[in-house]
Amino acid sequence: RQRWRADGRALRKLPVHVGLVVTEEEPSYADMASLVVWCMAVGISYVSVYDHNGIFKRNNSRLMDEILKQQQELLGLDCSKYTVEFANHDKAGQVLNCQSTLKVLSPEDGKADIVKAAQNFCQLVAQQQRTHSDLDVNMLDNLLSSTNGFPDPDLVLKFGPVDSTLGFLPWHIRLTEIISLPSHLNISYEDFFSALHHYAACEQRWGK
Repeated sequence: RQRWRADGRALRKLPVHVGLVVTEEEPSYADMASLVVWCMAVGISYVSVYDHNGIFKRNNSRLMDEILKQQQELLGLDCSKYTVEFANHDKAGQVLNCQSTLKVLSPEDGKADIVKAAQNFCQLVAQQQRTHSDLDVNMLDNLLSSTNGFPDPDLVLKFGPVDSTLGFLPWHIRLTEIISLPSHLNISYEDFFSALHHYAACEQRWGK
């Protein structure tokens, strides 16, 4: 545990929000739980878990049980102090420590959330609570429910052979660094930390 904290402090920059995107057909709850716990251990504040079939979200209690188990085994933390957040605002029991927040997302939280936000804005205009000229980046951000309270991801770790994020938060990853890894199956901490080290060394030029 002390080594993981030291690793996080040793990086030149640490992402605030990491997206863990699985493009493989058979997601592993144990391996995803390991990735979430490692994110917590190095000091990452926000974590999003996503697979394009929505398997993790549909079976979120199974994922949370695995995270809780590994959290206790690897970190020895009292896991009774925090409530995991889901994109649909359901509460799924007491998991995670007070320094990290997790959201489990599915495709409905991507493009469908943008469509819903647009419909809500049009309704506000129809009710004369807003005008069309009020729509800007900040307004749309506020209307999106899937990442309410979450900053945009600094880093996405994409697992699998598909060269796409398959609908993961299309509005929020305009400036996100995306690192591809072959698979999340049997992933090691060394592979995870190597990706963080790669991110820390990247010079983000913001389109310049």
